[in-house]
Amino acid sequence: MARCGILVFSKLDLTTVANIKSAIKRVQIAERNRLRNKSYKSAIKTLTKTYLSAVEQYTATPTPEVKETVQKSMSAAYSKIDKAVKCGVLHPNTGANRKARIARLFRKQVEPYQAPEA
Repeated sequence: MARCGILVFSKLDLTTVANIKSAIKRVQIAERNRLRNKSYKSAIKTLTKTYLSAVEQYTATPTPEVKETVQKSMSAAYSKIDKAVKCGVLHPNTGANRKARIARLFRKQVEPYQAPEA
């Protein structure tokens, strides 16, 4: 598992039940990891919503510029999902499912508007 985005705390203001030094450290590490995981998951949700709005905009007005925006937002979402999987925030299968959902929406709503190549 790769170390991604290390947060540094100076004597966390957590009130813990733990009295043992190693247990207090584990509480601090768990809190650091929780915040990192929350950040990644929030970013993935935001990028996915941005992608969905770009797809909706493309279905309303299918132009090459808007399609490029759709591609960029899809790429950003894929990248963030891959980074979350690499850092252990998401399980690999969960990451694959989220990417497949994005791709399915792209095929369903964007590709029917492309001109058939004859």
